[in-house]
Amino acid sequence: MATLQKIRSKGPLLVIVIGLALFAFIAGDAWKVLQPHQGKQDVGEVNGEVLSAQDYQKMVDELSEVIKLTNGLNSLTEDQLNNVKDQVWQSYVNNKLIAEQAKKLGLKVTDAEIQAIIDQGTHPLLMQTPFRNPQTGMFDKDMLKKFLVDYANMDASKMPAQYVEYYQKMGAFWKFVEKTLAESTLAQKYQNLVTKSLISNPVSAEDAFKSRTEQSDLLLAGVPYSSISDSTIQVSDSEIKDRYNEKKEQFKQLVETRDIRYIDVKVVPSDADRKAVEKEVTEYSNQLAKTDSDFGTFIRSTGSSVNYSDVPVNKTVFPADVAARLDSTGVNEVYGPYYNQTDDSYNAFKVLAKVSSPDSIQFRQIQVYADTEEKTKTLADSIYNALKGGADFAAIAKIYGQTGEASWVNSQSWEGAELDADNSKFINALLNQPVNELTNLNVGQANLILQVMNKKGMQTKYKVAVVKRPVEFSKETYNAAYNKFSQFVAQNTTIDSMVKNAEESGYTLTPRTDLSSAEHYVGGVRSTREALKWIFAAKPGEVSPLYECGENDHLMVVALDKIHEAGYRDLNSVAEMLKNEIRRDKKADQIMADMKKYNSIAQVKGMKDAVSDSVKHVTFSAPAYISVTRASEPVIGAVAAKTAVNKVSAPIKGNAGVYMIQVYAKDKGTEKFDAKQEEATLNNMAVRIVGSQLINDLYQKAKVEDKRYLFF
Repeated sequence: MATLQKIRSKGPLLVIVIGLALFAFIAGDAWKVLQPHQGKQDVGEVNGEVLSAQDYQKMVDELSEVIKLTNGLNSLTEDQLNNVKDQVWQSYVNNKLIAEQAKKLGLKVTDAEIQAIIDQGTHPLLMQTPFRNPQTGMFDKDMLKKFLVDYANMDASKMPAQYVEYYQKMGAFWKFVEKTLAESTLAQKYQNLVTKSLISNPVSAEDAFKSRTEQSDLLLAGVPYSSISDSTIQVSDSEIKDRYNEKKEQFKQLVETRDIRYIDVKVVPSDADRKAVEKEVTEYSNQLAKTDSDFGTFIRSTGSSVNYSDVPVNKTVFPADVAARLDSTGVNEVYGPYYNQTDDSYNAFKVLAKVSSPDSIQFRQIQVYADTEEKTKTLADSIYNALKGGADFAAIAKIYGQTGEASWVNSQSWEGAELDADNSKFINALLNQPVNELTNLNVGQANLILQVMNKKGMQTKYKVAVVKRPVEFSKETYNAAYNKFSQFVAQNTTIDSMVKNAEESGYTLTPRTDLSSAEHYVGGVRSTREALKWIFAAKPGEVSPLYECGENDHLMVVALDKIHEAGYRDLNSVAEMLKNEIRRDKKADQIMADMKKYNSIAQVKGMKDAVSDSVKHVTFSAPAYISVTRASEPVIGAVAAKTAVNKVSAPIKGNAGVYMIQVYAKDKGTEKFDAKQEEATLNNMAVRIVGSQLINDLYQKAKVEDKRYLFF
């Protein structure tokens, strides 16, 4: 269990390292049973190689187990699972793209190379496994070998189920690590092959240094584009078409997207629903005052959203409204009922205990398990009596194939978690047992000989039974909302009629452009997969049936406006953006023609609608922010770097207006130029750029299909 605690403590960092090890290509609903779908059950394809729904599910399950193990979770939330699904898909695609390129180049990773990485023990991924020397903190291959030997020789029939499950999870985790090492090593080889071709030079290094360190202070005057009315600028269709052809490559999209409009109705509780919840919580608070045992059963019967824990915990574990009232409530006293506006709930709680409890506990244990319960008890009693008689703890532990080493456990590993009876019993034993004393604890099918070695961080902790009932709508309220919306949907079967009648009926028709099938929700509402499937099967102008979605608290109807197929966006979809761009350029031409008549900041200030400002510490490499036009203007930094002190620039076409600047001071700073360091910085920058762009280039050239939305 100490090993499990170590891996949990490194959980978040481990997931990050895994992501980084995959060449920075992995971008971070309850799992549903695979639904049948017409045709082959393939969730995607990369260059002709299909990924079946079954194989995809196995990969999602694998990563889900890793995340649960490393974070000490029993289950993942819907958002966490969606993130896992996306990570798995992106990782699968990236690895396939890299593997194809590596094969062409003759790159591969051998078992000997992976073993060499393990023997060396410095790979970041290995450093985040539990197989680390407790004295040095470094990866210990001998600890790994011992685990693998124990795992291979494990006799599941002679071990408690919980330990068999633990070893199986750890074994699956190590297989995941080995696979990830192989994939990341191949990716690293390919990355190195490409990035080693990118080199810097002393000239580029000096330019980069100057662009970063040389600063200019300047006076500025300009005329914003907003000073010219859009209505005075005419843009022809031919101009828009010409601009489209010039910038066509910018309008290429890799996947099909669709424009929709939808109505989302969230069902909310009625006044009668609120009064009913308030009445129930009032009754529960009266019962809570009379209850003096089996609080777990009672709290479950109330439908409280806060589980009961039979272990004292920090007040921060409780909801904020409960925590704020704990110190003013006495032991065995009931507080409430009361309403909490923050989470729209009615509440009552009873403080059962306030105790001083450790935040960290150091302990050691010997796990005892025999063929029968009677034999287990006899053996445990024998070991316990031997230890009480002065026998060496570590020596006896070694006899039974255990180290007996002491490990620390932090209260964060159990506080806030839903604990069963055995876990509560184990934790309470650790909390209540005096330091250096022994206890023989029966837990499930096994016995644990426990010795607490040290306790730290004594804090006031609380055992509280909480009834928290969020206000929820009743079945009658839901039916009323459903019937009303159902009638609207039946009477408005076209987009035009929806547009005409939605507001009058009390509904909002919301537009959404460029929805892709890779998104998990429609309109940010959970459980809308059926609506998403409809959207990507519908034709423009069609209106969907009514969908019940969310947490059974949303009703939705969707209309399909337009389909944007993979490839180049059509001219009409980007025409307005291009029109604004051309209009801005024409405004710039007008302003620049007028500004060219002047050769001083004072003269420009006299222009109609002119603005002025002073800007300090402008560099070539950092865009200057101009407060008077509220815009970032990179071009001003570039011009300032090339403009001599006291000189006035020519008119500058910027993002928000046309400017003229006068540099009145320059500062080279105190940093000394180091050519080698600067070249190394440029090389590292190039590597980062390649790392972020290379996979995108491979993706564009590959045939990738993502059909996960049909199944998951």
